[in-house]
Parts: sequence; C-alpha cells; structure tokens
Amino acid sequence: MKKFNITTTILALFVIALVGCSDEYFDVNTPSNTAALEELGMKDLIAPVIHSTMEGQRSAELAFGNYTQYFVSTGGGAAGQTSASGLWTQVYLYILPNLKVVKEKAIENNAPHIGAISDILVAINLGIATDTWDNIPYSEATQGPDSNFPAFDTQEQIYTEIFNLLDSAIAALSAADTSGFNLGSADLIYGGDSDSWLRAAYTIKARYQLHVMGKGVTSANDVLTTIANGFTSNADNFAMYYDEKNINPWYSAEVLSRETGNLSNDIASQIVSSTNGDYYPFNGAITIDPRLPEIAEIPDGDTEYRGFISGGAGKSPSGLVDANTRFKSDGFYTSIDSPLILISYAEAMFIKAEAAFLANGGTTTSVGTNATAYTAYMDGIAASMDMWGVDGTDYIADTSIDVGEGSLALHHIMKEKYIHNYLNPETFVDFRRYDFSDDVFTGLTIREEEDSDGDYFGQWFRRANYPSTELNRNETNVLANQQEPITPVWWDQ
Repeated sequence: MKKFNITTTILALFVIALVGCSDEYFDVNTPSNTAALEELGMKDLIAPVIHSTMEGQRSAELAFGNYTQYFVSTGGGAAGQTSASGLWTQVYLYILPNLKVVKEKAIENNAPHIGAISDILVAINLGIATDTWDNIPYSEATQGPDSNFPAFDTQEQIYTEIFNLLDSAIAALSAADTSGFNLGSADLIYGGDSDSWLRAAYTIKARYQLHVMGKGVTSANDVLTTIANGFTSNADNFAMYYDEKNINPWYSAEVLSRETGNLSNDIASQIVSSTNGDYYPFNGAITIDPRLPEIAEIPDGDTEYRGFISGGAGKSPSGLVDANTRFKSDGFYTSIDSPLILISYAEAMFIKAEAAFLANGGTTTSVGTNATAYTAYMDGIAASMDMWGVDGTDYIADTSIDVGEGSLALHHIMKEKYIHNYLNPETFVDFRRYDFSDDVFTGLTIREEEDSDGDYFGQWFRRANYPSTELNRNETNVLANQQEPITPVWWDQ
C-alpha cells in the first residue's frame, strides 16, 4: 500500500483564506494572519482539503459507529440522537469552499487532472453529507454573501450530481493532461498519481451505485461494469497516514485518552461475536479471526473476548460474565501512525461480490451463487488480511469461511465487509440498505437501552439531525427539511 504521510504541508490549514470569521454562511473574507487568495496555489489548498475530508469521515463514524455496534460508550452505553456536527463543519467550512477555488484555479491553468481530483473530492463529501442528513445545501452553498440562507437540494438531486462529478472526473483522468501541473506530496492520498485517482473514481462510483439500487437508479450489473475499472490491489487504497508529529485521531481519542484517565469507548459485542466464533463457529485450526486482536484487547489473564452489548450496562452476550473488550493499544487503526481509510481494494471486492450475488438472482435469504461472486468474496477476504497485516491462511481455509459457491449466502459477504470496514461510516449505509436485517447481519439486535429515557426505544436511528448552528442561521430551510432521526433517507425508502 502506498503511504503518503501527513507532513508540514498540512500547516496550510492555518493560512487558507477562504473561510473567515463572519457568522454569515460562507462569507469569504481574509483574516489578518492569512495569505491572500490569489497568493495560494492548487497545492496549497488540496492538502488541507484532503485532511478535512478524512477527518470528516472519522467525524461521521464517531456519530454512527455506536449505531453499527463497532463500539459502545464507556461500559456499554448506546448512543442516542446525533447531529454529526463535526462532519457538517468539515464539509461546509473547510472542504466545499476550498474545492470550489481549486476547481476554478484548475480551469484557469488548464489543469484538467487536478480539476478532476477536486470533482472526486466534492463527490465524496456530498456523499457522506447526504447519507448523513438526506437533503443538504449544495447548489447555493458556496456562493458566499450572495446566498447566506441556501436552499437544500434533495438527496435525489445530490446523487445525480455525485454521478455527474464522478463521470466528469473519469473522462478527464482518462485523457491526457499537458499542463505540467502535479500535486505531488500535497496529494496526501496518491502523491499526484492520476491513474490511481482514476481507479478511485470508478470504485467510489460503484459504492454509490450500490446505494441507489433499491430506487431503481442503478442495477447490480451497472455496479459490476463500474467496479471492473476500479481498484486492483491494496496499493490503490484511499488512505491517509499519520505520524508521530500528527498522531492518529483514533489513537488519541481511544488509547491515549484511556491511558490518561479520560473517557473512551469500549468494543461492542456485534463486532466481537462476528470474529470470535460465536456467530460463525470455526471448524479448523483457528479459534478467532486474526483481525480481532488488531481491533480489541482484553485484560491480562483473560483468554476470551467478550464484547459489550449495546446499551447493556456492561453485559456480554452470555449474560453470565461481564464484557471485557476495549480498543486495542497499537492496533491497526489505533496506533500513533495508523491510517484513516476511506475506501479499499477489499471493499471493492465485497462490492463486486454483493453485486454479482444479486445479479445472479440472490436474495437476503437465498443460498448459492456463481463463480464471479464467490471469487470476489474470497479475494476480498485475502485482501483484507493483507491490508490488516495478519496471517489469514488458516482463516481463509476454514470451512466456515470457504463455504463453496453452492453454500454462499449474502450474510457471508456482508459479515466479511462488516469486519473489514471496521470504523468506516459506510457500514451505517449497509445497515440501512438492508433494514438492519439479522438475515444479512448475523446476530444483529437493536440496542437494549437499559438506562435509556425511552426516546425512540426499539427503533433504529437512520439519519442525523441538522446541527444547531445551521438551525440558528438558516432556520427556515432547516425546518423545512428536518425529519425525525428514525425516518429513512430517500434511497432507504
């Protein structure tokens, strides 16, 4: 996997002049300690945008990782309503306005590949935003003082724009760029490599096509056509690495916080029971998924991983012994220099496996598939083991995993995608796409909420509320679009 660590390039965050101190929506001004807009080049702007994009993804996961039962609050608490305000801030203050300028500068300098990269980044951020809130501001969102109270675009309109942006980027990256401009190390993902961005655009498009299949906008065969041009190995993973000077935020929030006596989260039973043999008993030489020790750790002397039931006040699934799992110190995602990963080659293979399974007539309860789906399923597992840096030989050979074409069910594919995409907000989309079905996500049960006040008790959360800051400044448009947090978003209806 390519590694492009965060460097001092990210200090450009402190000189960007695009978002000022005014309370107006996207009012553009220049504080005294910033560079003038005309002094900033495309390289100056792109690193902070990429950084904010990845931090925005993590903000979304902070909001939804409890819903998808990757983690629970200290001692097993279940999360209630969320506004995901950190994501809103990243998207609307630090990302979209800056990308608008990158695109303008790319056009001015006849640099189509950089313009394409900006389009991909806009599509990514529109995607996570609309999947979080449903209808969102976009067409009027970056007009500065000319539109301080932007109207909201519907999710259907946003998805149309996402596909337009990605198709435009694919066309541009498929053609030559003779401008001489290259982002180089300012591109914290691919180091300015256009071919990598092209494969990313196809893979991201396939992800979004999967989201809207239920609305009839796309088909499983459309997904298969797109993903065929996507990632080819873990070297293509859309990943941003941290370092000792710029430490990984999961390490900071979970491991460092815990070690310094502050609150941190614990690991939920759904992810543990999916990996410790509870839901899928192993039949060979292994007793746990080799990725589990990279996710969770247990106290010295304990030999069994027992995850926290969501809302269960410290209970484990057995009910007889307390839960004991917490975030792993120096785990794959919880080391000082761990990456944040937006989308990976393994996920691409699970997208392909799911699409091929459905295209072959598969349903949420059917068994059996074709060679395309099964090969992608197995390739996805192998890629996941490689990415996580563990030996998956015995796991892949176990008959609970290598079930054969005739016995493959959708829940096998989605279980592997769920484990692999640990701490990725895409899982919240998957849960909603399949209506939180335990036919698809084996063992999944709704939070217990033993200590809850009863708000929305027994109902799954399906979206975030709009942040209070947006309600205060754009009240009319927010109220016109706000729904209860249990209301499905457009593609989920």
